[in-house]
Amino acid sequence: MNLRELLLRTRSYRRFDESYRIPEAELEALVELTRLAPSARNQQVLRYIIVSDKETCDAIFPNTAWAGYLKDWNGPVSGERPSAYILVLKDRDLTSNLYCDDGLAIQTIMLGASEKGLGGCIIGSFSKQALLEMFNPGENYEALYLIALGKPIETVVIDEIQNGDIKYWRDDKHVHHVPKRPLKELILTKNDTP
Repeated sequence: MNLRELLLRTRSYRRFDESYRIPEAELEALVELTRLAPSARNQQVLRYIIVSDKETCDAIFPNTAWAGYLKDWNGPVSGERPSAYILVLKDRDLTSNLYCDDGLAIQTIMLGASEKGLGGCIIGSFSKQALLEMFNPGENYEALYLIALGKPIETVVIDEIQNGDIKYWRDDKHVHHVPKRPLKELILTKNDTP
């Protein structure tokens, strides 16, 4: 699979086959990929807590919020919830500024998951305090993101933006649609700039 195909497969999945358990070794392999990614000033300030057991996944789930644009959906139901999580932390003793490390690391994890036939969702809306209390990594760690992972059971497609609307949506067959801007809107020419 080439990079374009991998990127097309790397979507935000929010419904999973919860019975499929991801082995801890696979989660460790995803974190291992982040060691190979670039890091601003090569400081490597991110740390990770990996969760693969059902009991801890069940404890994490109530502390998450899902799909803000889908107002009539409260998140995945039992049986469709993530079977693993990776909590992404910043070591404040090493830096106060991430620059771009978080984006590079998270995309690396997501691409690695897609390559393995898994899917994920990067969650920024979760109870950071509750998870810090649950795992107690130390006062120098700040919770940044939670990556939900599992075997996807939904279809996610990319659409062209219609009427400037960027909000993702689901159709009556539960296909998840993600509008993307056209390339001509992203690349500025000298005629577009002041």
